[in-house]
Amino acid sequence: MVRGALALGTAALLLAACGDEGGEPAPAVETAIPDDLQQGEMPVQPAAEAGIGTPMEERVATLGLLNKRNNVSQDLELRPGEQQRIGDVIVRLQACERTAPWEMPAETGAFVQLLVRERGSEDNFLKVFSGWLFKNSPSLNVVEHPIYDVWVKDCAMSFPGEEDAPNRATVSGSDADG
Repeated sequence: MVRGALALGTAALLLAACGDEGGEPAPAVETAIPDDLQQGEMPVQPAAEAGIGTPMEERVATLGLLNKRNNVSQDLELRPGEQQRIGDVIVRLQACERTAPWEMPAETGAFVQLLVRERGSEDNFLKVFSGWLFKNSPSLNVVEHPIYDVWVKDCAMSFPGEEDAPNRATVSGSDADG
């Protein structure tokens, strides 16, 4: 019991320290990231050190990016340590995490940085957000920018024994009725 509470507390700390939209995705306008804004080597994450679940470098986060001026949203798939430039914005992913399937409440989070190019500048980007974003609790930490919004959609990772666990949809669906 204490061990489960400790694991839940550890997962909550990892998430605390770290919505699907419809419509057609717009074609991405990708441009090069200036050399002085290239992301350096990632620090070792505590969960990766403990060997719990998928190693951080193998996880894949799906983030939503919205341009509020033209109402164009698109999905970005990034691994921790990667960044992507779309027009005047750079999105960086430092980490992504989700609670183990046996822990409640289920939560998915990602540590994201958002850099936006200053008006009238070629390569001068300002960091407008750096922090953890949560899929099921988006109001805990909000990207406050007049043009861009970023949110977490998923963090693809697995935990030991997860593939052996019964599918929740099967248990709660018509198959459980007998």
